[in-house]
Amino acid sequence: MASTSEAVAGVALADYATALADDALIASHRLTEWVARAPQLEEDVALGNIALDLLGQARMLLQYAGSLLVPPRTEDELAYLRDERAFRNVSLVERENGDFAVTMARLLLFSTYQHELYGRLTASTDETLAAIAAKAVKEVAYHHDHARQWVLRLGDGTPTSRARMQAAVDAEWPWAGELFDASWLDPVLVESGAAVDPGEIESATLVRVRAVVAQATLEVPPEGSAVSNGRDGRHTEALGHLLAQMQHLARSHPGATW
Repeated sequence: MASTSEAVAGVALADYATALADDALIASHRLTEWVARAPQLEEDVALGNIALDLLGQARMLLQYAGSLLVPPRTEDELAYLRDERAFRNVSLVERENGDFAVTMARLLLFSTYQHELYGRLTASTDETLAAIAAKAVKEVAYHHDHARQWVLRLGDGTPTSRARMQAAVDAEWPWAGELFDASWLDPVLVESGAAVDPGEIESATLVRVRAVVAQATLEVPPEGSAVSNGRDGRHTEALGHLLAQMQHLARSHPGATW
């Protein structure tokens, strides 16, 4: 029988894995909304592949999180049977797509953060998280490069594309602050080396993003953060609509298998 301290540690680790999973799951769903709507046929395929990468990360993390809970829960239960307040993703990834430039600005911010996070998480003292990170860090390196190329192409393109890319960066930048908030994270996980303190990767992440923005001849927005509490289960209105769509089939046919 697990001790009380082991049970508490298991819950904290499950919460951490769930938060990372929710980020990837919701970001994946948003990207799938571009399939058959992207500006190029190749981009339909590219965004679909990025969405599948993120979905794979979410599945592995949810499987692990579910195995730590008492009683255990499956990945499908965690994805489809939790209500909005139980999701722990940052608000950045749940916001509506807007135009293509907005999606690329968001992907640049999120993929750069993920690359820094997973790069450090490969050294986690938790073997499962380390293994997941080792696979994911290779995937998000491609995601970052894809977003980077589009931000450069649009930012250093026509006056119209530059204006829209600048507006997109301005709109998404304030929502990035929540990525680096550590207030929700159990400090014991960081002290033990199992988790990464997101505040420790803020500087490295933003240096890389600012370099891309500058190379794209765009301006870095002034400092400022949006009111965002997704880690605490307080989300924007957009998440409720997203979950209604994502969870509809599973909730309409509970227990069904395919």
